[in-house]
Amino acid sequence: MKILVIHGSPRAIRSTTRRLAGFVLEGAADAGAETEMIDLADYRITPCTACEACTLNGICVNDDDLPALVALMNAADALVFDSPVYIDNVTGQMKVFFDRLADAIHYQQFSGKYGCAVATTAESGGDGVVAYLNHVLNYLGVVSVGGISTATGGRSEAVEELEPAARALGKKLADAVRDGYSDPAQEAIIAENRAYFRTIVEENRDLRTEEYERWVRMGWIR
Repeated sequence: MKILVIHGSPRAIRSTTRRLAGFVLEGAADAGAETEMIDLADYRITPCTACEACTLNGICVNDDDLPALVALMNAADALVFDSPVYIDNVTGQMKVFFDRLADAIHYQQFSGKYGCAVATTAESGGDGVVAYLNHVLNYLGVVSVGGISTATGGRSEAVEELEPAARALGKKLADAVRDGYSDPAQEAIIAENRAYFRTIVEENRDLRTEEYERWVRMGWIR
C-alpha cells in the first residue's frame, strides 16, 4: 500500500504544514503503509490556458513536470493534499496544479483511491482550506477519510500538539486502503459529478476510445 502527500507550500521543508502532514504519514507508516511526500515547489507546472487540447488525447500541450507527478499519483493507493492558508485559500502552486488536473477530473482517473487533507494557518481559514482540498479529492473521484488543520497563532508548538490526531488520521487512511471505507454523502457527490462528466466522455468517445471503454467496464456508461 502506497500513500502519497502532495505538499503545496513554497517553503518546502521549512513548512509548518509539511510538519503536520509528516505526522499523518508517520501514522500511516505505523499502520503498514509505504509513504512518500513530494513538494510542488520542486515541479515545473505551467498554468492551464483552457485550450482544451487535452480533450483530443489526454496529453497537455505544455511540456512540463505534470505527467511525472500524475504518474506518482496513479501509483499511489491514497492521496494527501496539504496547503497552508494563503488569503483564505490554497497556495498559488496548489491552485495551478489543481487546474491542470481538469482532464483527470473529467475522466475520473483516480477513482477508487482514498485521501485526506491537511492545512495550517496563522489565525483563520484552516478548516475552509481542508474542506476545499477534500472537495477537489471528491472531484477526482477520491473518497476522503477526513482532514486536520490548526491555527498556530505564531506558536510553533501548536503543530506538535496535534501529532496524536495527525497520526490517527494517517492510520485511518491506511486502514481505508486495506479494509475499505464508505461515506454515502461523499459517494453521492462523486456519483453526481460523474454523471455530469459522462457527457464529456460520450462526446469524445471516438477520440478517447480507451477511456470510453473504461467507463463502460466500470458501469458508468450503459
